[in-house]
Amino acid sequence: MRYFVFIFLLAIPFSSFSKTGKYRLTLRDNPATSVVIGWEQVSGENPVVYYGSEDNGTEWKKYKRNAKPDRLVQYAEMENCFVRLNGLSPNTAYYFVIKDSEGVCQRFWFKTAPMESNSRMSFIAGGDSRNNPIPRRNANLLVSKLKPHAVLFGGDMTVSGTPEQWQAWFEDWQYTISEDGRMYPIIAARGNHEGNNEMIYHLFDVPSEKIYYGVTCGDDLVRVYVLNTEISIAGEQTNWLINDLEVHKKSRWKIAQYHKPMRPHVSRKREGNGQYMEWAKLFYDEKVKLVVECDAHTVKTTWPVKPSTKGDSDEGFVRDDRKGTVYVGEGCWGAPLRPSDDPKSWTRDHGMFNQFKWIFMDKKQIEVRTIKVDNAEEVSSVSNDNPFAIPENLDVWNPENGSVVTIRR
Repeated sequence: MRYFVFIFLLAIPFSSFSKTGKYRLTLRDNPATSVVIGWEQVSGENPVVYYGSEDNGTEWKKYKRNAKPDRLVQYAEMENCFVRLNGLSPNTAYYFVIKDSEGVCQRFWFKTAPMESNSRMSFIAGGDSRNNPIPRRNANLLVSKLKPHAVLFGGDMTVSGTPEQWQAWFEDWQYTISEDGRMYPIIAARGNHEGNNEMIYHLFDVPSEKIYYGVTCGDDLVRVYVLNTEISIAGEQTNWLINDLEVHKKSRWKIAQYHKPMRPHVSRKREGNGQYMEWAKLFYDEKVKLVVECDAHTVKTTWPVKPSTKGDSDEGFVRDDRKGTVYVGEGCWGAPLRPSDDPKSWTRDHGMFNQFKWIFMDKKQIEVRTIKVDNAEEVSSVSNDNPFAIPENLDVWNPENGSVVTIRR
C-alpha cells in the first residue's frame, strides 16, 4: 500500500508541472558509460534533459549538463522522445529531470554499471507480460526492489501491439521505478506478439532496426546477445552472430536472449528447429554459457547441455556438465500460464507459476535464481549499495535440485 500511495503522489507533480510520462531507460551500448532516457511527450515543446552526478532535485538550472532529444518518433499514438547519453563515468549515480515549455518532471536517477571485469553484476531476465496486469505489475514492482543493472526482456510485451495496449504497458512499467526515483535500463528483444520490428525499434530505441544486437557490460565481463526469432535465423542474422562472437572472443561470459525456445517445455508449442540448427552448436563451440528463452509461458531450467544426435540424446541434446550451455525460461511475466508437460532427460527443474530469473555474475561464476513474483508487495528492497543481498520475503523457487543454478568457468 505504501508503494501505491507513493505512485499516487508522484502523479500530482506530473500533472501539475510537466506533461511528460511513460518514462523508460534503454541501452544501445555499454551501460557503464551510456544510457538512453526515453519518455512520452504528452504536450509542451522543446524538452531538454538536465542531468549530473549531484542531486539537485527539480532545480534544473543547477545541473551541469543538458541534452536535447536525439530522436523523436510518433508511434503507438505517443510522441516518443529519446536522449542518448554517452561519456558517462562508470559505477556512478546520475540524477536528471526533463524540462519543457510547461514545466519540470519529477527528479529521477540511475546508476551506471561498473566497468572493471572483476566487478559483480545483477540482471533480471524474463518476458511474456502481455495479458494479466496483476502479475505484470508484481514483476515490475520487484524490479524496483531488486535493483538490477539491467532487465533482459524477451518479447511479447503486449497481446497485439495496439496503441492502447502499449500505453498500458508503459504505465505499468512505471512500477519498476524505485521509491527514491531510481530507474533501471531494459535490453529488449522481439516476440511473436510484436507484429513487426518497428515496435521494438521505435519504442525502445534499440541499436538495430532488425532487433538483433549485442551489449557489452563490465569491460570484458559479459557480452549480452539479443537475437530475433521472428525473422530469418539463417543467413544475415547468424552470420552477424558468428562474426560478433569472434570479435568478442575475450569476453569472460557470453549470454543470449531471444523469444522462441529451441526445445519448449510445453507440448503444444512447436519445436525451434531453426534456432537449433543455426545456434545450438554455435553456442556450445563459442562458450555461450547461459541462454534465456521465453514464449511458452512455463518454467524451466536445464542442466548444461551440448547438441548431439547420438543414441543417448534427447531431442538433440545431451547433458555436459563441463562445457555445456544452460537454458532457462520460458516467459511468465504475466501471460497466461501453461503446464510444463514436456520435460527432457536434461531438464534440471520445471514448473508453472509467474516468475523471472535473477542473475548474479562475476568473473568466476554465474548464479541464476528463479523468483516467484506473486507476493511482490510483501518483499523488502535491497539497498542501493548492495543489490546482491536476498531481501526479506523474497520467494525464491527451491525445487528438488536446489534454488541456485551455478555456472562456473
